[in-house]
Amino acid sequence: MFQDKNVFSSFSVDNIQKAKEFYGKTLGLEVSEAPEGLILHISGGNKIFVYPKANHTPATFTILNFPVDNIEQAVDDLKKRGVRFESYDLPDIKTDEKNIFRGRGPLIAWFKDPAGNILSVLEES
Repeated sequence: MFQDKNVFSSFSVDNIQKAKEFYGKTLGLEVSEAPEGLILHISGGNKIFVYPKANHTPATFTILNFPVDNIEQAVDDLKKRGVRFESYDLPDIKTDEKNIFRGRGPLIAWFKDPAGNILSVLEES
């Protein structure tokens, strides 16, 4: 039933124009407009649908993960583009001075889109 269809993900934002600028200009993704919202075109021909929602509540979990070859370089580049990274000092998650988590698993740094949704860049070790 699902094997022959192109599955896609979606999430909401509170301001579609801010989302278009952030995902298109700040992150450099290809973004197209649809009557109901935006379509993010990501590698592999995959698409993510972004839709406006008046009573939007930001996701409390990571909605998009962007794999990178060099996390330090990616964090530095995104900071130059105005992206603010999250800093955590929790029992299981502590980020360093560069806002990178270097615990078990991949190196990862979290940031938010203008609607408060959580995104990450990560480097597999």
